[in-house]
Amino acid sequence: MNIVAQIKDPVNQEMELFEKKFHESMSSKVALLNRITYYIVNRKGKQMRPMFVFLTAKLVNEGRVNERTYRGASVIELIHTASLVHDDVVDDSNKRRGFFSINALWKNKIAVLVGDYLLSKGMLLSVEYGDFDLLRIISVAIREISEGELLQIEKARRLDITEAVYYEIIRQKTATLIAACCSLGACSVQPGTEHVEVFRKFGELCGMAFQIKDDLFDYGEEKIGKPTGIDIKEQKMTLPLIYALNHCSPREKRWLINSVKNHNKDKKRVREVIALVKERGGLSYAEEKMHEFKEQALHLLEAYPPTAYRTALELMVNYVVDRKK
Repeated sequence: MNIVAQIKDPVNQEMELFEKKFHESMSSKVALLNRITYYIVNRKGKQMRPMFVFLTAKLVNEGRVNERTYRGASVIELIHTASLVHDDVVDDSNKRRGFFSINALWKNKIAVLVGDYLLSKGMLLSVEYGDFDLLRIISVAIREISEGELLQIEKARRLDITEAVYYEIIRQKTATLIAACCSLGACSVQPGTEHVEVFRKFGELCGMAFQIKDDLFDYGEEKIGKPTGIDIKEQKMTLPLIYALNHCSPREKRWLINSVKNHNKDKKRVREVIALVKERGGLSYAEEKMHEFKEQALHLLEAYPPTAYRTALELMVNYVVDRKK
């Protein structure tokens, strides 16, 4: 059994039922919309987010979930899918997980409208059943994702990101959605308890480790779904690069900034940037930080009974830092 199947095992039944409910939650009277949402549902990824929701709910509630848990997982997946559809438009991206993106097949205008539709479906699903506590968690996540993206754009222009600002960007851009999944899982079954905040923090730490791992892929040798050096080409400030900029001579710093700003399409120059970042310890520092976030996340789970759900969440945290893509 592969690692993802092992993580999913304690929530297999819930995930099957969730897929059915999620499909229903997308339906519309507009044939074009149904065609597009059918396309989206049929090219789903590993579905880590709903797994986080169900595993957390079962861990804090003696192995039981309820209808709110299913609605929460559906809302998270609707919102996440909407953000990916919008992202592909913003990034002018034609592919997503090896498939054509919505904007590539149906053009930007339709992609933006589909994203808006999924967003509204997610909101309405919470409002219809009075899940206002869950809606609050999700709304905060949407606001933070938007702020994080804009903060990154604002800072990328100047290439003067400090480590603290970098953590704030990835906390908002990536970690906040995983934090929402976990706090939502806890809140669906144990509203108003301390579990909600514990698992918000747990999800945030997982998300931080996840994003640093993504940053490290940019410096990898093997093929992992995204080409090496792509963050440099896009002038994204990642942790290895930030560390290298703060730990090199003024001359090297000027050369690095000039390379990222003005020579990011030059393959040879990009390889030289990668080599210098490695030399200055950028990679080992980022790995060290990633493991710190991982250990803090695992530490939070120690307060809970050693059930199959806790084991699966521990596997999930380790998978985040050990994955190959």
